[in-house]
Amino acid sequence: MEYTQAEILQTVRMTEMENLDIRTVTLGLSLRDCVGDSVAETASRVKAKINKRAARLVSTVNEIGDELGIAIANKRISITPVSLLGGGVRDRRGFVELAHAIDEAAAEVGVDFIGGYSALVHKGFTNIESEFFDSVPEALATTARLCSSVNVATTRAGINMDAVARVGHLIKDAATRTRETGGLACAKFVCFANAVEDNPFMAGAFHGVGEAEAVINVGVSGPGVVAHAMRHAPKDAPLDELAELIKKLSFKLARAGELIGREAARRLNVPFGIIDLSLAPTPKFGDSVAEIIEAMGFERVGAHGTTAALALLTDAVKKGGAMASSNVGGMSGAFIPVSEDARMIEAAQLGALTLEKLEAWTSVCSVGLDMVAVPGDTSAETLSAIIADEMAIGVMNHKTTAVRIIPVPGKTVGDFVEFGGLLGSAPVMSVNGFSCEQFIRRGGRIPAPIHSLRN
Repeated sequence: MEYTQAEILQTVRMTEMENLDIRTVTLGLSLRDCVGDSVAETASRVKAKINKRAARLVSTVNEIGDELGIAIANKRISITPVSLLGGGVRDRRGFVELAHAIDEAAAEVGVDFIGGYSALVHKGFTNIESEFFDSVPEALATTARLCSSVNVATTRAGINMDAVARVGHLIKDAATRTRETGGLACAKFVCFANAVEDNPFMAGAFHGVGEAEAVINVGVSGPGVVAHAMRHAPKDAPLDELAELIKKLSFKLARAGELIGREAARRLNVPFGIIDLSLAPTPKFGDSVAEIIEAMGFERVGAHGTTAALALLTDAVKKGGAMASSNVGGMSGAFIPVSEDARMIEAAQLGALTLEKLEAWTSVCSVGLDMVAVPGDTSAETLSAIIADEMAIGVMNHKTTAVRIIPVPGKTVGDFVEFGGLLGSAPVMSVNGFSCEQFIRRGGRIPAPIHSLRN
């Protein structure tokens, strides 16, 4: 479909008045041809390729935003999962050296974040992947732009509980190494079930092995646009009418994102990939997924009924995106990062929003427990158990789920932690204090569910 002048002008109005932004234009980049015979050679090739292929990314995207009058908040890169590069990278120290080279290249080309310090271990570890796991806390603690993820479960493979157990210790180590910044390294790490290969959002983005050499993926945002419409909808409008309104707005948001993405791909001479139409909040007032839910008729987000409301929202967003583009991908739905949503922060402080309610939400939203701060003395086993529960929701429901959790050193329930920027701030939430240690220490693998046998 062609883009009309009226459509573009309406998008500009949403940008100026309703907090619409294009959250990210992300360049996906394969590094599989960068493997050398030594760590130094691999690192050199990786830096050279990132510098060559991403040299014009930031300037080009800024030019497009200025020309169209549409805010584009972030410019990012996703790369081949680093644990797959092999070559001369054989141990923890080698991976950390490679991490520094990737982070330096990201700084040189001026992107906000680079994702793909990642491993896919949903059924087991190779020896190299085991070394990679050991490198993650140091790599995240000693870099600024690098983001990391691991995929520990899929519906077809089940849940690798040995990996889940190790992730709990990884998170504790990363938090301790960045004690002075509230455990900030943990905000750059995500644990997935059913991770997707074309996700443009951080911290979980990586460039999958099934992807092309290079590709442009776009992450749209827009909760402020939807919240504005919900606040001005008739108070007695039935829920199916609200769903239709959200669907139509999501259509417009997806069209704006595709316009940006295709133009960036054309100017950079790379293929256009996908639009991820995820409603991604920011700490800014009015730019909140929680406000959308509350406007449907709730005193506070987290109240009974809000899981049903989030299901309505997520489904309507997906339907609107599918109407607008044949290239909808990523996770596309609604993100619920506690620290990045002002109304969720307030609800958590009041006790309306709990960890248990957040977990229930993840059965219907597009991802999982995101940017949740918990007491610093939370055990590694408890962190692993929280992750295991979330992985089970993803595996059993054929959906992507994830955990980004921060055990904040020196903080306890009721305290507050500041991360800054888009990462926002968060109240420290309580966790169930009863032990799960024996369950986690069993290890092994939770087998794939019977409904995974679809061949």
